[in-house]
Amino acid sequence: MISEKKLRRRVITPTSEASNADPLLAGRQLHLVDDEQANCCERAFISREKIKWYWAPGFILFWLLIYCAISIPAANHLPRPLSIKDEAKNPERFIAERAELNLQRLVALGPRVVGSRENEMGSVQVITSTMQKVRAELGSVHDIEVDVQVASGSYIHWEAVNMYQSIQNFVVKISPKGSNSTTYVLINSHYDSVPAGPGAGDDGSMVAVMLETLRVLAKSKYALKHPAVFLFNGAEENPLQASHAFITQHKWAKNCKALINLDSAGNGGREILFQSGPNHPWLMKSYRRAIKHPYASTMAEEMFQHNFIPSDTDFRVFRDHGAVPGLDMAYQHNGYVYHTRFDRAEIFPRGSFQNTGDNLLALIREISSAPELEDTSKHAEGHTVYYDVMGWFLVFYTETEGIILNVVVAIGAIVACVVAIMLMAKNSGLKLGQVLKRTLHTFGMLILGVIAGLALPIIIAVFMDLVHLPLSWFTQNWLILGLYFCPFFFGLAIVPALYFHYTSTDRLPIGQRVQLLLHCHCLFLALLTLVLTICSIRSAFVFMLTCLFYTVGVVFNLSTSLHSRNVAWIIPHIVCYVPPFVFFAYFSHGFLATFIPMLGRFGDSANPDLIIAVFSAAVGLLVAGFIVPMLHMFRKSKTIICALLGITLVCIIIAVTPLGFPYRPETSVQRFAVLHAQRTFHDANNNVRRSESGYFIMPQDRRTYSVKNKVINMTLARSVKDECKKETLCGFPLYNMRWHKTRERGLWIPASAPVLSQLPVVKVVSKKQLTANKMRFEMELSGPDHMGIVIQPLNGARVVGWSIHQAPLRLNYKPPYYIYFSYGVNGDALKFWLELEKPNGNWTTSTFELGLHGHWIHHKELHTADFKKFLDSFPSYVDATPWPASYETWLY
Repeated sequence: MISEKKLRRRVITPTSEASNADPLLAGRQLHLVDDEQANCCERAFISREKIKWYWAPGFILFWLLIYCAISIPAANHLPRPLSIKDEAKNPERFIAERAELNLQRLVALGPRVVGSRENEMGSVQVITSTMQKVRAELGSVHDIEVDVQVASGSYIHWEAVNMYQSIQNFVVKISPKGSNSTTYVLINSHYDSVPAGPGAGDDGSMVAVMLETLRVLAKSKYALKHPAVFLFNGAEENPLQASHAFITQHKWAKNCKALINLDSAGNGGREILFQSGPNHPWLMKSYRRAIKHPYASTMAEEMFQHNFIPSDTDFRVFRDHGAVPGLDMAYQHNGYVYHTRFDRAEIFPRGSFQNTGDNLLALIREISSAPELEDTSKHAEGHTVYYDVMGWFLVFYTETEGIILNVVVAIGAIVACVVAIMLMAKNSGLKLGQVLKRTLHTFGMLILGVIAGLALPIIIAVFMDLVHLPLSWFTQNWLILGLYFCPFFFGLAIVPALYFHYTSTDRLPIGQRVQLLLHCHCLFLALLTLVLTICSIRSAFVFMLTCLFYTVGVVFNLSTSLHSRNVAWIIPHIVCYVPPFVFFAYFSHGFLATFIPMLGRFGDSANPDLIIAVFSAAVGLLVAGFIVPMLHMFRKSKTIICALLGITLVCIIIAVTPLGFPYRPETSVQRFAVLHAQRTFHDANNNVRRSESGYFIMPQDRRTYSVKNKVINMTLARSVKDECKKETLCGFPLYNMRWHKTRERGLWIPASAPVLSQLPVVKVVSKKQLTANKMRFEMELSGPDHMGIVIQPLNGARVVGWSIHQAPLRLNYKPPYYIYFSYGVNGDALKFWLELEKPNGNWTTSTFELGLHGHWIHHKELHTADFKKFLDSFPSYVDATPWPASYETWLY
């Protein structure tokens, strides 16, 4: 029993003050008092510790306006092009109009395919005539030498042997008068094109730039310190054969110490520097000092080198076969016309010539005079981190400096957030443990929000594919904002919104809770920065920059005590986030403009919407990760957040309409490769066991079905998957290794026989048994200028030697072996030998199957009337790349 003395009684005295009776009423009364005491400006914007809901559209439009008014113009900015009339006042300047005339003369030849008259004679004549004019203007400080290289060789490309015979390079060396320097700068582009079109962007534009740059240097009164070699290579699309011929065989190759490679994956725009070095930071120093219009990205380099971009450039050949460090630059604007018949000179912007010409001219002069050029091996000092800021200037530092910067900023951001959280506990009257518990809960909600934000776009991407609506944003790019960005923003916001709703009685005001959410987001990005840095991913700099600017805002709010105000802290936060937002929006716009057209040629095996969904989530987290949480500061925040899903629904509806149809004639086309093919298979007695003809179609994107009811006999098309089980490599004339990788996605339509000229033929010159279990075959191959050889050992045999490139045998490549072969000016038969071994010594059975591809890719005169009719039946929004082809096998 408790004594009365020890029993405490609490007496509650009745009072008229509601604040003494109900803490919630006290809080509500406090809001009323605050509203009454607020000034005119506060009353216009704020109600009960939140911003009035009708300011939310203005808040969102503010960021969209910055994107449209600053980021997009910066991404598309080109300098004023100089005309021939300006030359008198600018004798040392690059003249864009002259480069444009160079391009027009080259493109007038039409497609320039290796082996064609247009490439082997026409292109060389155009460059020769231009060089004659350059020689006529040659000043007193330089000498010019010209050499036309004809070369044969082989190398490994994408696990296939790439063989070439008599391909050409047009090489020009410009040297200081009387120079005996053995240190050269190499500048490379290619004048050949794909069979699909005239190749104005890829890569006639860069050839034109190089020719004009040569003219300016030749007549200049300022001499280069070291010679510069201009390589106009005639076989890049084959792929990369001419660059290999130069760097492994040309007399000037061993003296080339640095490279500037110029290519294109579009038609104009600004050339982006997307590969540097490797391991030569001095090249980036030269780039930073010289460049007039910087545009460069470490992230682009890492994505390219990790095969996110379905392409390759001569840079790899110079790097791998010549150990030449360099800079790799390319156009990427308007990738819709890349490798199509619409890659024309008339749509190439003259400002792009000026942009590239200014940069190239300054860069050649800078690298030529760089002291590191004389012995580049002494300056191999690791990778670099580089990026331009709005095209205004270049930020560049070494990978080691990047690691230090990432770690320091990440730790600094973590410390700033921890201090802010501790001060939040102090100011709120809560114990630190209670605030830390809330921090842990908020961090969990943030992670769930990121997961939800990623999941929703992925679900929509899968849905769009299932209902046959992929690529609806291909032409109308703005649909991506509604289809994929808005669901990500919704997922990122709705999870914390629900958490705030169900914990609305928390003693922390909403302004403090939103700040806590932002601190957690910063902690998440800081940890992500550290993880990516540990994994040696240089692109971690983007998250480091986000943390840096947010930390500046936090420090400002802490130093001014604005962090303790419910709403006022937003202003410094917004001001500090504008610079990174502008940069990241600029940065992301460039990537989207590059990647969206690429997804029209990724093949039909990948869901392009899934790629865009993941990309949108990554960009959304980077660009708007510190913006979306501020939606919680508005009244009716959940309604505002749910409106994002309404935008998504509207965009899905639009995707169903004709506005959402992906393709448009000429400007954003659908691609198909269409071969009029003959297939013939022989048995062990050289009798034909099977023969058929038809159209072999390789789809380039996901919506093959869009032409199903429009193209003649397209409803009869069948997959070649079953053929792949019966015949070696499916038994179709697969043009290159990219086709080999996607061969099971091909379609076959039976049709009349093609008209073919000289078929690929292998003549067995001799067959000699070397030992009881080893046989040697000497052979000669003749046929069109583009062929493929497939060698498949049979009945326990294996290839132990051949005169072809040794790497596949030395590295134990798994058969069948594929050899791609092309020739330029000389079509003499290819002589080669094979040695095969049979452990059982039984030579009465077949030893190997030999398959031969033939491709007449520049012979339109061979197109039959039926083939032309079939091609004409494709809709106007389709760009079909057609040619006759054959595939034939023999057993030996």
